[in-house]
Amino acid sequence: MKEPMEAQETERQVRTVDHSCVEQVHIILPMDVNASFQLFGGLLMQWIDVVAAVVARRHSGCRVITAAVDHLAFLAPAHLNDVVVLLGRMTYAGRTSMEVCVETFVEQMDQGGTRKLVNRAFVTMVALDKDGKPTLVPKLLPQTDEEKAEYEAAKRRREERKKAEKMHTGE
Repeated sequence: MKEPMEAQETERQVRTVDHSCVEQVHIILPMDVNASFQLFGGLLMQWIDVVAAVVARRHSGCRVITAAVDHLAFLAPAHLNDVVVLLGRMTYAGRTSMEVCVETFVEQMDQGGTRKLVNRAFVTMVALDKDGKPTLVPKLLPQTDEEKAEYEAAKRRREERKKAEKMHTGE
């Protein structure tokens, strides 16, 4: 018989942000760009979703689904032949959901490999058990001041999502 979620709550593991960080690198190819030779936004969204899923799977240890993309800001374009780096990290873990921040950079090889931020997205992922039902995830232990600040900001975004959801459903 399966333990109730309340009993499992006291036995939850704790993981750090570093435990699940992900880096994905691409070279922008001709098939990746539009008529202006800029990266298709939809392709970047796909890459962001994959990075977020890997981060969430590493943190939770199970399958995950995308529940929401909270904020997706295209700050600057990426062009044909650019090296694009996506960095994903956990910012918050609730009971069954997790927020992942994915930042996308263009690596400027002609400037010593410096990175220019071109996109930032916050993705909410939900962990699933073997039956496809939401399941508890390990707690997140932010360690640095920056991680603690991101955790608090993620809690505020979570509350805003809940308020917006209530407005949309009329509850």
